[in-house]
Amino acid sequence: MGRIFEVRKATMFARWDRMAKQFTRVGKEIVIAVKAGGSDPNTNPALRRCMQNAKSVNMPKERVEAAIKRALGKDTSNYDEILYEGYAPHGVAILVETATDNHVRTVANVKSHFTKGGGSLGNSGSVSFQFKKMGVFKLNTAGQSIEDLELELIDFGLEELGESTDENGNEIFVLRCAFTDFGNLQKALEDRNITPISAELEWIPGTTVPVTDAQAEDISKLIERLEQDDDVTKVFHNMG
Repeated sequence: MGRIFEVRKATMFARWDRMAKQFTRVGKEIVIAVKAGGSDPNTNPALRRCMQNAKSVNMPKERVEAAIKRALGKDTSNYDEILYEGYAPHGVAILVETATDNHVRTVANVKSHFTKGGGSLGNSGSVSFQFKKMGVFKLNTAGQSIEDLELELIDFGLEELGESTDENGNEIFVLRCAFTDFGNLQKALEDRNITPISAELEWIPGTTVPVTDAQAEDISKLIERLEQDDDVTKVFHNMG
């Protein structure tokens, strides 16, 4: 019984840690969006996206409102979004998105993570050419037809539409568009009263690198190290 309790406790702490990390990431994104486009989500599409994503990770409304107010304060840190590129073990390309108020600290930490994880930090442009930056929208399937969505949204930048499952095993639709069409597709969904589960900008690999289970474990350890860093917001890879 004690062993079962310990396992459950560890699982609970891991879930809390993941939730805290998600709240921190969304909070920084809200600050960046507000500073760039104001605090009114009706006129700030980036803030609307952040608020949708806050809901998708169950971030309390009061924390979202607090982040918006904090962004309006004069003493709030200014975060710069910086993309780092490198290689994990076994030739897998890695892109690391960060939001930081201290460039020196962040680059030192990211470089250390790569080194300790058996990878190497590269120069700007060294691996990003292997990816395409795209808008990615995830929708509930209830009441939606994949054929109708495709017909209605193709003129607003929709490039890819497929079916997938979320982390709880629920069926979802995944829509992708070019980075430059993100706002167009976001507005098209809003005009149809479709609220996405999440709306993100992601780096999608053009091709993937096949790896064995043992190699995947090595790579996953590096990714996990990077994701635990407070300045890191997202990590992308081309592991197949």
